[in-house]
Amino acid sequence: MSDTPPQDRSTVTGTVGALAAGPPAGTHRPGRTLPLRVELVRQLRRRRTQVTFGLVAALPVILWIAFALAPDGPPSSSLNLVDLAQGSGANFAVFALFASASFLLVVVVALFFGDTVASEASWSSLRYLLAAPVPRARLLRQKAVVAAALSTAALLVLPLSALVVGSLAYGTGNLVSPTGESLTFLDGAGRVLLGALYVAVQLSWVAALALLLSVSTDAPLGAVGGAVMASIVSQILNQITALEDLRDYLPTRFSTAWSDLLATAVDWGDMTRGVFSSLTWALVLGALAVWRFGRKDITS
Repeated sequence: MSDTPPQDRSTVTGTVGALAAGPPAGTHRPGRTLPLRVELVRQLRRRRTQVTFGLVAALPVILWIAFALAPDGPPSSSLNLVDLAQGSGANFAVFALFASASFLLVVVVALFFGDTVASEASWSSLRYLLAAPVPRARLLRQKAVVAAALSTAALLVLPLSALVVGSLAYGTGNLVSPTGESLTFLDGAGRVLLGALYVAVQLSWVAALALLLSVSTDAPLGAVGGAVMASIVSQILNQITALEDLRDYLPTRFSTAWSDLLATAVDWGDMTRGVFSSLTWALVLGALAVWRFGRKDITS
């Protein structure tokens, strides 16, 4: 006989389905528990969501101030994204995306996914959500969908804000790549937004890893930090040329492939490989998160 009190059995693996089927017909519909609208409103009201969006939107302003205060350096023999950043609003947006994609945006995605379940456990509210009862698979799906929506929105706010700030500060001239190729402002803006969407897809593996860690721990910072640390380690390993072809299996191998969009004739090869690699990692890690959450006893 189980030692678990009757009111707590929904938090023990293997009992949720039986409890969900227990109430009389028509009194409970598991498929309607925890609506997306309710979860989205809950997350939008959280201070960490508001601070994150505020920081992402303000980053282009901070970069503009930094450029305005920086003294003019000696002319460089070869142009790079930093040298071209003040050339036009589109170039400024490219630099903002390049400067933030490898760390800041990783933290944003890891925060929204790593905090989503672990925070409920740390507040001791996860067991009560399951006792509603909300089926575990549905709870995880609803939270992942909302986290994905918030992450994508944040990743698009950055280039949109950079385009506005850059256009006001540097005008709407052509986007000029380090190789000297040029695109009109509208074409360049479209390429920047497409690059942000690629970054969002490429970071899907970070989202899945953060979700896996989130269902495995009661410490939100541990889940977020673990996903960020994994990204940093992967980026470091990607710099070791001695690994040769083994680097192709790293989830960050094609993280900067969006830069191919700056050319007039786009080479989609690396971006296609990057999307396939990231989605493969995300599928495996996401499946592990579902498996882990479905078999875990919720005691906090």
